[in-house]
Amino acid sequence: MNKYETLTKLLTEQITDNLKKGITALPTEAELCTQYQVSRQTVRAALSCLRSQGIVVSRQGSGSYATGLLPLPERNIIPVLIASSQEYIYPGLLSDIQNTLAAHGYQVQVYPTDNDISIERKHLLTLLQNPPRGMIVEGSKSTLPTPNLDLYEKFKKEGTFLLFLHNRYSALADEICIKDDNYYGGYLLARHLVETGHTRIAGLFKMDDLQGPERYLGAASCLRDLGYELKDRHVGWFDTTDIESLRKRQDTRFLTRFLQEKLPGCSAVICYNDEAAYWLIKELSYADIRVPQDLSLVCFDNSYLSDLSKIRITTLTHKPHEIGQSAAECMIQKLRGISVVSQEIPWEIVHKESDMPFRV
Repeated sequence: MNKYETLTKLLTEQITDNLKKGITALPTEAELCTQYQVSRQTVRAALSCLRSQGIVVSRQGSGSYATGLLPLPERNIIPVLIASSQEYIYPGLLSDIQNTLAAHGYQVQVYPTDNDISIERKHLLTLLQNPPRGMIVEGSKSTLPTPNLDLYEKFKKEGTFLLFLHNRYSALADEICIKDDNYYGGYLLARHLVETGHTRIAGLFKMDDLQGPERYLGAASCLRDLGYELKDRHVGWFDTTDIESLRKRQDTRFLTRFLQEKLPGCSAVICYNDEAAYWLIKELSYADIRVPQDLSLVCFDNSYLSDLSKIRITTLTHKPHEIGQSAAECMIQKLRGISVVSQEIPWEIVHKESDMPFRV
């Protein structure tokens, strides 16, 4: 093996160790010559080899820095555990994550969980056979304590960086999370409805993912602060089983119950997301309840469903591609040894056709 090849191997090991300590800068060429007792020509040849592999980048006048990539391609694969790869918002979200990571030399492997704890566990056990450097996780049934905590603790001991997306488990509250600012979103929608004259407001939320209770709490807190109330008798809850039955069999029983039991006496409703709102509008039309003339309706996500509905739905949105890119960029920074913090992505309201000022 040539001297520069030996040095390349040694530098790769040094870079790998330094990244774990948050060190990205390499010693200067002169320092490397002294440290490894080699010529400057050998150092430059080794650095050139590392640059060609994408392991380091040189900045004129500043030196060489680790990119976060490692020489073995399988060490640059980021698993993404997510509820779905095909439904609703997920194709666009995954595309944003994949494109951002690919631009920096990383690959993504997607592991759909169907929001099922046992499927999540199966994927985690597979991944533990060769623990990745980093992993993006949307927790399954995140409102509940996770029985998979033992596996997440093993990943942490192996040095895997856990980045949670949309939610995180209560037992892992210290881990980095990129999520919507759901409390503020609920607050924003409730305030908008009150400002347009609605004081008798209903809510329809998802109970087994953390986003649902957070959105509920934001809306309830806003009404409390403004002197009103989100009454229990006007709040409906659904879970993953309900939404799966709706998607696969168009089983709308939970929406029918909500319409019959929770909506009477209300002039507006806040829905958990566009998907629930889209199907609720259909149920309302069957009951001859007009949106927005009889009932104003607002929701979260600004997905294609908010425009596909025959009544375009007033909804909350982020800047395009924001949450997926933020998650991927956070992962890249961490793999480069740079400290990262959790983020709550703010919402903005997009006014469409599904709500109007209340009229007595």
